[in-house]
Amino acid sequence: MRVAQGNRVRVALVLMTGAGLFLTACSQDVRESAAVSTAPVIAPGRPGEEARTLSPAEAATAVPSPSVNAADVRYVQDMIVHHRQALDMTALVPARASSPKLKALADRIHDVQEPEIRAMTTWLDQERLPRPDHHASHEGMPGMATTEQMEALRAASGTEFDGLFLQLMITHHEGAITMATTVLTEGSHLTVEQWATDVIAEQTAEIRRMREMQGT
Repeated sequence: MRVAQGNRVRVALVLMTGAGLFLTACSQDVRESAAVSTAPVIAPGRPGEEARTLSPAEAATAVPSPSVNAADVRYVQDMIVHHRQALDMTALVPARASSPKLKALADRIHDVQEPEIRAMTTWLDQERLPRPDHHASHEGMPGMATTEQMEALRAASGTEFDGLFLQLMITHHEGAITMATTVLTEGSHLTVEQWATDVIAEQTAEIRRMREMQGT
């Protein structure tokens, strides 16, 4: 019996010694991993900018800046110009339109597109990109009313104005949807993608309302 008990004691000591060695090895691995994690991380800058050195804590939460390509820039600059004309058109509604529904629609278009212009302009500033000029050419831009069409709209009133406004604004919205669809294919920036998606959803719904007003 005493021999058996002695053997059990020796086995227990061996197991305890092995466990201690294992824990010591694990602790050493943890210390080595911690030592590695303190190394600085180099974060490349955007084109034209220098790389930055991030601490481990910063690197763990850093989110890469979305890339901006030429299609994104062209879309934002053109859409600001496009929206400006829509606001020029809605500004004529209170004094010339006869339909209460059309007046409500014009208010909605204004309330949606004016903040979008501000957001897009701010984005261009943040990206250090040029804003479009207030008299920027819109030749070839989908859906834009011509100078002659805008003059005709300003000269109209009553039901004549209502009909011409709906005709021009439907075409205008269709052009905006074309532009948004293009940038979803060719662009790369997440914010621009979200704006384009919103434009398609908003203006598709508004086209449906305007066609109902036309009775078509």
